[in-house]
Amino acid sequence: MNIKSGNVEQFQSYSQFQSLQEFNMHIEMWLAVHKDKLTKGELVGLKRLIRFAAKVPGVCNAKIGTVLKAIHEEFDGNGISRSTFKRMIAKVSSLGILTVYETERRNGSQSSNLYVFQCFPHSEPPKREKLTPLNKTSNLSKTKIKDLNKRKESELDHTYTSDRVPSAFNQLVKSFFSNMKQIEEFWRMTTIAAYRHHRENDLGLMTDLAIHSFKQLIRKMKSSTKVSNPIAYFYGILNQKLEELYFDELFEMGFSTGQEQRNLDFSLLLA
Repeated sequence: MNIKSGNVEQFQSYSQFQSLQEFNMHIEMWLAVHKDKLTKGELVGLKRLIRFAAKVPGVCNAKIGTVLKAIHEEFDGNGISRSTFKRMIAKVSSLGILTVYETERRNGSQSSNLYVFQCFPHSEPPKREKLTPLNKTSNLSKTKIKDLNKRKESELDHTYTSDRVPSAFNQLVKSFFSNMKQIEEFWRMTTIAAYRHHRENDLGLMTDLAIHSFKQLIRKMKSSTKVSNPIAYFYGILNQKLEELYFDELFEMGFSTGQEQRNLDFSLLLA
């Protein structure tokens, strides 16, 4: 079915996000993982496209020329080329960040593309499957063996969790999410948040914050409020705590500097 061009509001049904805040959170997670794969120019183009996708969270139908003009004006004439923008679109589409749809005018001619940002992927709770008893004499194809191995992996419990996951965090999460993949996914989001806030070298701090954030997640899940995506919600809590910590440190730094200056001024008066 061909998509007819029009105002961005008519594409509300294409949005993958409930709010602009949720959209921004998923973009942060995408960039934390794939930012290094983009050139400086491509990153500029992507960030401007993201801003155009704010009216309907995650959906944009702006013309390439419009986006390039906005970049050109923002950087005082130092914009990016159309080829750079197109290369960026192809790259982020291949990474799964974006899906591009062609739209057409009423007369059938091609119009501007529709850009739909996708949710950052998360591990889903494993579905229990009954395995059919295998005949010892039966021959298994490579495909069946691969499927069987995947099935076995999904059934691994917390005792198989990677050593990269701190023991204290593993012990807490296993009480609610016992599958190895789920536990590792929670910790992976912790490392993404740590990298984003330049805390990747402070393992003790990140472990403490991750534990506290996970407890807040469980508290929310146990309340009447439904949490549709626990891992995304966990990341949101952790990210907020890291931001609060950052501003607390700035405040303490400013207070300390001011206090030292006052002490110096007082000592000069006594001299």
